[in-house]
Amino acid sequence: MFNILVVEDDANLRKLMSLTLRQHGYVPFPAMDGVEALKIVGENKIDLMISDLMMPNMDGYELTRRIRQQNKSMPVIMVTAKETFEDKAKGFEVGTDDYMVKPINIDEMILRVGALLRRSNLVSEHILKIGSLELDYEAQSVKVGDDDPQTIPQKEFLLLYKFLSHPNKIFTRKQLMDEIWGMDNNADERTVDVHIKRIRERYGNCREFNIITVRGLGYKCERISQ
Repeated sequence: MFNILVVEDDANLRKLMSLTLRQHGYVPFPAMDGVEALKIVGENKIDLMISDLMMPNMDGYELTRRIRQQNKSMPVIMVTAKETFEDKAKGFEVGTDDYMVKPINIDEMILRVGALLRRSNLVSEHILKIGSLELDYEAQSVKVGDDDPQTIPQKEFLLLYKFLSHPNKIFTRKQLMDEIWGMDNNADERTVDVHIKRIRERYGNCREFNIITVRGLGYKCERISQ
């Protein structure tokens, strides 16, 4: 899954951006300023950053400069309230890859994120192959053997991709709900059970993996093929 760092001091906009990213299959990591963002980057693998320019404690320029000291290839989208040549020039100098001007178009944000990930060749790294099974994260499709790729419901795909990316790791229902459905989602945790049941029914004859119920804890995936 693609981890997207969202750095924005406006709480409502930060929540909207994070919610939209999650709806499109990304995993958002929200931060209220550059200080919190650097902490998140130090503790997690982040694939792309969207950062506001003007923030308390540390602005977007300084944040991007520090990010570039640690990671020269992470795509960065800067969000600014004013579109001047001087602002853009300074942003590109510290390592910004793209710009969006407030008020941002949330659909355009999704398009720009996808384009930057493709240009960075990160999408190609998110094709997961286990034996004759192939999961394409960008297309959200599953291919088994010589069969044609199948596009399956998003939540089922994200669950399957999560399990196969972390074989033998136990996930609680709450962990899966928080990451895939979102922490603000009101659905019952039994929703996870329903989706896992559908995955088992869909791939019951697939010999590449088993999703195991761990009594009292949650679920884990055992890879049969490597």
